[in-house]
Amino acid sequence: MSLPPLPYFIGCPSWSENAWREYLYPQDAKASDYLGLYAQVFNAVEGNTTFYARPAESTVARWAQCMPAHFRFTAKFPRDISHGGDLREQIANAETFKQLLKPLGERVAPLWLQLPATFGPDQLGALAMFLDELQGAVAVEVRHRAFFAKGDEERLLNHLLADRGVERICLDPRALFSCESRDPAVLHAQSKKPKVPPRPAAFSQYPQVRFIGHPQLAANERFLTPWVEKIAAWIEEGRAPYIFLHTSDNLLAPALAQRFHTRLMERLPGLPALPVIDRAPPVEQLGLL
Repeated sequence: MSLPPLPYFIGCPSWSENAWREYLYPQDAKASDYLGLYAQVFNAVEGNTTFYARPAESTVARWAQCMPAHFRFTAKFPRDISHGGDLREQIANAETFKQLLKPLGERVAPLWLQLPATFGPDQLGALAMFLDELQGAVAVEVRHRAFFAKGDEERLLNHLLADRGVERICLDPRALFSCESRDPAVLHAQSKKPKVPPRPAAFSQYPQVRFIGHPQLAANERFLTPWVEKIAAWIEEGRAPYIFLHTSDNLLAPALAQRFHTRLMERLPGLPALPVIDRAPPVEQLGLL
C-alpha cells in the first residue's frame, strides 16, 4: 500500500493511537510501527506530542527513518515556549527546539505556535519579534476573543501575519459543539477546545485548517461541506492547503479524514484516492446526540 501524490496535505492529530489497531493498524503491529503504517495512508500529521514533551534525539532519528520525503509533520512548539510568557524571551529556546528537529528536514513544515487565550493584542509586538527572529515556516493559532471580533485587533493580527507570509491556523470546532452528548470524551473535548468561529485564511501557499468533528461521522457532513469547497478552491488557486481532522476521542479521526478526502474527490475529479483501509472502523457509540 502506497500513498499517491496529492495536491494537499491531510491527516489526523497524531499517529500513536492504540485504538486504531485492527482498523488503521494490524492487531499485531508494534507501537514503533505506527508511524510507518500511518504514513502509508496519510501524508501529514499534527505534532501534538511535541507540545507536551520534547522528543529525545534518538526518537527524532527514528521518525526521520519512518517519514517519507513527501510527508509533513506540523510539530508544535513546546508549551513552555508558547505559553511561557513573553515570546521575546523564548527565541533561544525556540531555536534549540528547531535544531532538535533538524534531522527531519523539510518534513517539519510549518512549525506551529499555538498561543493561549491569554495572549492578547497587547502582545503582538512580541509575536512580531519572535517571528522575525526565527527562520523557516511557522503557522500561528490564536485563541484570544479580540482576534475573532472583526475589529482593529483582528485586522492588525492578520496584517502582521500576512506581511510575513505566516499562516493563521484556522480552528473549526462547530461540529464538536453541535453535539449534546454527556459522554465523558465529548465533554472533555468541549471543555478543552475554544469555542471560536472559524477564520479561513490563506497568507501563503500553505493554508492550515484544524477540523474538530462530531463523534458520529454522519453528523459531520454539513460541517464538512464548506471545507470541501474551500480546500478545493485553494487547490485550484495553486495552493497546497493542510487539513487535520479530529473527533472527541480521535477514535474515528482516520475515518473522518477518509470521508473528507472522498468528498473532495467528488469536487475535484481526477484527485487520487487514499489507500484503502481494508479493516472496518470501530463501531460508533450510540446515544451521543
